[in-house]
Amino acid sequence: MAIQWFPGHMNLTRKAIEARVKDIDVFIELLDARLPGSSANPMLAELTAGRPTVKVLNKQDLADPERTDIWLAHYNAQPGTQAFALSANPGVGEKKPVQRLRDSCFELAPLRGGMVKPMRVLIGGVPNVGKSTLINSLVGRKTAKTGDEAGVTRHEQRFVLADDFYLYDTPGMLWPRINVERSGFNLAVSGAVGKNAYDEPEVALEFLHYVAKPYAALLKARYKLAQTVDEVASLTDEQLLEAIAGKVQAVGKGGHVDWQKAAERVITDLRTGALGRITLELPDEFAEWQALAVEADEARDARKAARKPPKKRTGKRDRRGRQTDDGDNAAGPAD
Repeated sequence: MAIQWFPGHMNLTRKAIEARVKDIDVFIELLDARLPGSSANPMLAELTAGRPTVKVLNKQDLADPERTDIWLAHYNAQPGTQAFALSANPGVGEKKPVQRLRDSCFELAPLRGGMVKPMRVLIGGVPNVGKSTLINSLVGRKTAKTGDEAGVTRHEQRFVLADDFYLYDTPGMLWPRINVERSGFNLAVSGAVGKNAYDEPEVALEFLHYVAKPYAALLKARYKLAQTVDEVASLTDEQLLEAIAGKVQAVGKGGHVDWQKAAERVITDLRTGALGRITLELPDEFAEWQALAVEADEARDARKAARKPPKKRTGKRDRRGRQTDDGDNAAGPAD
């Protein structure tokens, strides 16, 4: 199942960003530290191409710290880019996010600053990545609406972080077609996709299929599974969800498994951090998923082209009734 979610207000956001980006000096892209590749919006990258970029891996307290370091090295190696991780929630992780962001922005755009040339920054990201929470932390008071669901912010907002530092916030935005299938599932399990766009049991099964081996110990500890860590790692996704169902009271009379209830519990535990610190992808893995998506798109385009009927010949005929292509000499060469 391909997961797609692009409601009307996101198209309006795209147009607003396209208009705003002409006047900005630095783009801040807020990423989910648990899925840095999948939460990097290719449409935002296209709209902000050529602008210095700060990649902020938010929710670092929920992500695997070793994998976060790998992602930071990956992004910091890119030209015109600085990356660091933090948690926008008060009291967790980065204590001075304002100073950290200011420093990065002025390093990337050193000619900006002061009342004559104030720093103009645009912040963007996928839905439910924590932008509003971060902005409230930056401003020092609750000014942006927050919520544990996608699509809370609907309009562009402007914040003055200092006399020479203006921040423009935009609503969370996905892209019209998520061609990397694994990204769709990762975005769904993280809460970046609206609930009506996916099936919870299918998303939970895909999640368990990925985490069973690298995070078997966390699954065993959280759900008090009877199997050993190695046995947990060897279970199929359905066997694992069924075992979890038995531990979270998601089994009815007659041993019937309530797949919906078990799936919702797993997804909630991931989102809240109750499962532990988990990261759902690595740079090399994500690059491989992207390559497979490109191959699939090319194959689909080839099949589509093969189904098209041949074009009708529209050339003119010469005086002897022979077919000629448009632009050729209708009379043809002399005998």
